[in-house]
Amino acid sequence: MTQNRTDAWSRVIVHADMDAFFAAVEELDEPKLKTRPLAIGGRNSRGVVATANYLARRFGVRSAMPMATAKRLCADLVVVPPRMDRYRDISKRVMAVFHTFSQQLEPLSLDEAFLDMTEHCNTFNSPEELGHRIKERVFDATGGLTVSVGIANTKAVAKIASDVNKPDGLTVVYPNAVADFLAPLPVSKLWGVGPKAQDRLTAAGFMTIGDVARASDQELGPLGSNGASYRRLAQGVDYRNVGSRGRSKSIGWERTLDKDLPISEALMEHVQAAVVGVCDRIRRRKLKAGGVRIKLKTSDFKNMTRQQHLPDATDEPQKVLAAATALLNDIEPGETYRLVGVSMFALIHEAEGVQMPLFDRDT
Repeated sequence: MTQNRTDAWSRVIVHADMDAFFAAVEELDEPKLKTRPLAIGGRNSRGVVATANYLARRFGVRSAMPMATAKRLCADLVVVPPRMDRYRDISKRVMAVFHTFSQQLEPLSLDEAFLDMTEHCNTFNSPEELGHRIKERVFDATGGLTVSVGIANTKAVAKIASDVNKPDGLTVVYPNAVADFLAPLPVSKLWGVGPKAQDRLTAAGFMTIGDVARASDQELGPLGSNGASYRRLAQGVDYRNVGSRGRSKSIGWERTLDKDLPISEALMEHVQAAVVGVCDRIRRRKLKAGGVRIKLKTSDFKNMTRQQHLPDATDEPQKVLAAATALLNDIEPGETYRLVGVSMFALIHEAEGVQMPLFDRDT
């Protein structure tokens, strides 16, 4: 791959991220939607936005927003229920395209993945040519969907790069330009910094990634053990390899309720449905679970979880329901809940008889 004399590509990492994927698929299948603000999600008053097209985003509509809020922001919002089978079908085509470029592929979700192109970069005259080829192949394979591509020498920088020029963007960050690229960006762009972490960073006086990169150990003190990690990422240091994310550490099923419910027989009906759903999922994957976790979201959007290990790994709904019921019975009454979920962890494959790690390693 052609590079200027001051650049040294130790690795060539691509992050490819489909643009407003669910909404884009709906627009592909129904072109009239391209000119309308569109959200994918539940249509009832308890629904949540899964994704929104770029027209809707101009009104402030965002993923994970309550649909009622989205409709207040955009009176003309078109709401379409998700069609996961269709999205999975398109995703398979996209991932197949990525595989033609590199076998070192790490899907993050249906619509984004990392590719390690280090061994194949000499096939292309420049990283820009590589990016354009990926975009063209995805467009052709999907019948017209666009993907934004970031290329850098680390995963963290490539992921940030794919986002800065969305939609249909291509951003290449040469190794000698990493510091200048990252420095002016807000701290929210750092990989792994969510709303709570962003609040902690800004409260400590860090507004940009450059602020974090230049910080001393003493200045990072208020951030605790995460401070050094944030600084490394802010300096563009990331040694993580591209590879398979492996098997899920837990498998869950959850549902937003039509109306808030206290812990009651009515709530237990939803718990039972969740148990049946998650047991079906692990059974189809030939797994058993050594632990059960319940999740409740209160009427004021506070999450509550309870979990316990089981005497023996199982995929039987009756045993899982008994454990979930016991966990619910330990919760003090008085709250009402808008969401209920059940997940199973400490997973064991039937053929292996080996338990998977309870916790993911920090990455």
